[in-house]
Amino acid sequence: MLEEEYQQRRTLPRHLRQVPAPEAPFEYSLRDATRADLPHIREIYNYYVANSTVTFDEDPMTLAEWRQKFDYLTKFGMPFIVAESPSGQILGYALVSPWKQKKAYRFTVENSIYLGAASTGKGLGRVLLAELLERSKQAGLKEVIAVIADQGADASIKLHSDFGFEEIGRMGKVGFKFERWLGIVMMQKSLK
Repeated sequence: MLEEEYQQRRTLPRHLRQVPAPEAPFEYSLRDATRADLPHIREIYNYYVANSTVTFDEDPMTLAEWRQKFDYLTKFGMPFIVAESPSGQILGYALVSPWKQKKAYRFTVENSIYLGAASTGKGLGRVLLAELLERSKQAGLKEVIAVIADQGADASIKLHSDFGFEEIGRMGKVGFKFERWLGIVMMQKSLK
């Protein structure tokens, strides 16, 4: 019976065959993050805390911690952007934060990019990184450091390489998460 139905459908004229509707385009806009976005940003980040080694954090960040971080980054004029769907859903975010607290490091930052689960594999990380680098340059920043887990983050290493980041070192077994030792790959890009 199934074979019969298949043969009948196959012989139907093209205009009578059922064709699946095309997938809606992946649409978003980029904008500065606001305090109102922080619950959504926290949700995206905490997913990675609980389920991956791309962050070495083991405890979820609270909303109060995110507010404190947001205020700190805003105080220093650090770029912090979100990708938002037409319906207002936060799809991902990117930010830079001071590399070290000592004043001499003030022109060097570390970048972070996190995407909601439904937004991965669609090129959004590439768009966020491009915008983050441009905004960092406009803010007068000179060096961007990426600190990437050495296991399970091949896509991040490739993304940064594609944007001209160069590997500047590796550190092995500096983190311990999910009952295993993890290292980091450090990459750097000069903003000219």
